Amino acid sequence: MNAISQDSRLLPVYLRELKLAGFRNYQTLGLELDQRHVVLTGENGSGKTNLMEAVSFLSPGRGLRRAAYETVGKSNQSGAWSVFAELEGAQGDVSIGTGLSETAAGVETQRRVRINGTPVKTNDELLDHSRIIWLTPAMDGLFTGPAGERRKFLDRLVLAIDPMHGRRVLDFEKAMRGRNKLLSEENTHAQWLDAVEAQMAELGIAIAAARMELVSLLSTVIIRNNDPNSPFPDAMLQMEGILENSYGDMASSDLENEYADRLRASRWSDKGAGRTLEGPHRSDMKVSHGPKGMVAGHCSTGEQKALLVGIILAHARLTAEMNGFPPILLLDEIAAHLDASRRVALFDMIDLLGCQAFMTGTDRQLFDVLGARGNFFTVHDGKVSRT
Repeated sequence: MNAISQDSRLLPVYLRELKLAGFRNYQTLGLELDQRHVVLTGENGSGKTNLMEAVSFLSPGRGLRRAAYETVGKSNQSGAWSVFAELEGAQGDVSIGTGLSETAAGVETQRRVRINGTPVKTNDELLDHSRIIWLTPAMDGLFTGPAGERRKFLDRLVLAIDPMHGRRVLDFEKAMRGRNKLLSEENTHAQWLDAVEAQMAELGIAIAAARMELVSLLSTVIIRNNDPNSPFPDAMLQMEGILENSYGDMASSDLENEYADRLRASRWSDKGAGRTLEGPHRSDMKVSHGPKGMVAGHCSTGEQKALLVGIILAHARLTAEMNGFPPILLLDEIAAHLDASRRVALFDMIDLLGCQAFMTGTDRQLFDVLGARGNFFTVHDGKVSRT
């Protein structure tokens, strides 16, 4: 296996300081860190995942819980909250602050981001400084759950290498809501539908293309770094959907025209259904256990977890190769679901990737093998102490 951390062209990216105020169960918190992994141990409900969620807000979107911003503030307070970080980033030292501020009119509902004290025009600017990838227990049902969860998972993977992907997805969803509304109205002018469907077609093909490219690149990384003895089996990935099935057979402009024609032809059926029935919002990512040739959903719980960890590690490698710097990994309750040999392998692989990883668990002993490679903290009732 190639060791990314040995590539001198890669820039180190890691958190050096993290401060919270009014965030979840933290009144205030200040942590000083270095390039080592961060291990957070403590009882369930103590605030370990809350702290990792705070780190996830250093990337665009609603964080690893996909929570509404107004629900993140500490209970029984105004609802205002803040996350501040000093980061050794892809463009050097950077200060990032984000959260909801309290104004004369009340607490804001959209979080603000400041980079080096300057408000940003779009939260996508966070991607100029780091990429953050997470794996949480909520993802354990990814292969057996609804397709929508796999799309969200995939889109987060795409965003780490294509910063514009998130905006395209949001714009498509907005255009689709507009089309659905137009279809629900009486006497809608056809030219209005033509215009919104043309926009959906352009965005939809771009979304499908980005997903297909990610799956292709990720598959290449998995094949290139194949190790029959790895405790994390290779995953076989494939996209399925109306747009994806036609991708590669014709030019993008022709695909856009074909999708726009489909939308035009399906107006009456979509009107009856009350929603748009074809598009990238209906696509799915199929995953199989490579060595066994078995659909991931039919694998054991342990095999599914190992497959998922393998995908995250491969994606971290791809992210580093594409961007020139490793991502920050957030691995929530990772050790409890892996046996001793897989834990050792996971820690060694993260080291090879050159990532700073945040890891949580209830049992400190599960992380002892990290030794001097880890910064160890105990979390109790919203208080964090170094151990």
